[in-house]
Amino acid sequence: MFANLTQRLGDAVKNLVGKGVLTEENIQDVVKEVKNALLEADVALPVVNNFIETVKQNAIGKSVHKSMSPDKVFIKVVYDAMVELMGPQQSDLDLAVQPPAVLLMAGLQGAGKTTTSAKLAHWIRTKKKKRSIMLVSLDVYRPAARQQLQTLAKQVKADFFSIDDCNDPCEIAKAALEQAKKKFIEVVIFDTAGRLHVDEEMMQEIKSIHALVNPVETLFVVDAMTGQDAVNTAKAFDEAIPLTGVVLSKTDGDARGGAALSVKAVTGKPIKFMGVAEKVDGLEIFYPDRVASRILDMGDVLSLVEDLQENIDVKKAKRMEKKFRSGQGFNFNDMLDQFEQMAKLGGMTKLLGRLPGMSQIAQLAESDEAQKRLNKTKAMIFSMTKAEREDPELISPSRKARIAKGSGSDLNEVNQLLKQFKQMQKTMKKMGKKDNMQSMMRQMQGMMNKGGFPRM
Repeated sequence: MFANLTQRLGDAVKNLVGKGVLTEENIQDVVKEVKNALLEADVALPVVNNFIETVKQNAIGKSVHKSMSPDKVFIKVVYDAMVELMGPQQSDLDLAVQPPAVLLMAGLQGAGKTTTSAKLAHWIRTKKKKRSIMLVSLDVYRPAARQQLQTLAKQVKADFFSIDDCNDPCEIAKAALEQAKKKFIEVVIFDTAGRLHVDEEMMQEIKSIHALVNPVETLFVVDAMTGQDAVNTAKAFDEAIPLTGVVLSKTDGDARGGAALSVKAVTGKPIKFMGVAEKVDGLEIFYPDRVASRILDMGDVLSLVEDLQENIDVKKAKRMEKKFRSGQGFNFNDMLDQFEQMAKLGGMTKLLGRLPGMSQIAQLAESDEAQKRLNKTKAMIFSMTKAEREDPELISPSRKARIAKGSGSDLNEVNQLLKQFKQMQKTMKKMGKKDNMQSMMRQMQGMMNKGGFPRM
């Protein structure tokens, strides 16, 4: 998400280089570019106009200090305005009630309510001291909706409840609450039915369910790819039932991000979560300041550190560190292990996207060509014997031919992989002697400016 907006904003502020003071005259063109970028990102027009006015008021007259370039001063103004627009603070779930705490999921058909319900159950179970959870399907209209939620419930280790031969959502909800109390379930998540558009029948049904279950949280699930339309739908729902927050789904499939920048301003309801991947663990807390940092290519190091703490095997990392320091100890098994660890962190694209100034490289890493190269690399490694992976020096010309044939590659590709592997060994050895990470980042950015990209 935000890829197009990030690039447009980055290009716009370059025009401020060399300015001593930000004036209405010298920021005029930049502000115009920012406005166009926001509109292209499908941000609601009233929101854009208010945002631009805030930026102009806060930017004009700002002096540029020696320690900060004019474009950075302007970016800081835009950053502060974005945080205020989307937040300004992270909003958590309210589960501090007499059990069971009831969560009601609402939204249009296709927004991702069922998947988001399961993701939320997984998040609560793993982040909130492993509370017991029941997922309840109230969608009596969509074929296989109940089966889908039941399957997901097993994946996230939650109880599941529905009544197959009942077509009254309120009756199912009432029975589910009774069952939850008997089993001492702490959190109950109701997955309601959606429609293709907002209609009176749908609104009346959700009102009746809301009145019956009396939820502590009523979350509106909105497809981030629908942009401004999603915001208008959220507003309609909020007028029917008292929403407590919004969940942005499918943010990994949208390069614009207009919904994230509009929904809080239009509805007054905080964005509490964002779906960042299809898997059940692909749900993140929405931090306005961190999202604003990502949009402006300032990185999101805090989220990266949290992911590292949660997903990286510390013992394995320490063993790997020793190999990094020795250099020669690094082999193809270690390379495969690095691919596995990277996958746990959401892949190269997600990792690079959270590092300051790396958004363009992240976009290249996401390309089809980059993924093909990665898959080809894995295929060549898997075509090696155990001994060859542990000691690449064993790979003779005849072995190279066998590896090429087994992976659907040619000899040039195998030779290229072995050459790159030796370069990686040297890099690991350098990192063991001295921390050269910043230097490596500068080299990668330099390659970007020349239009290149490391094949690995």
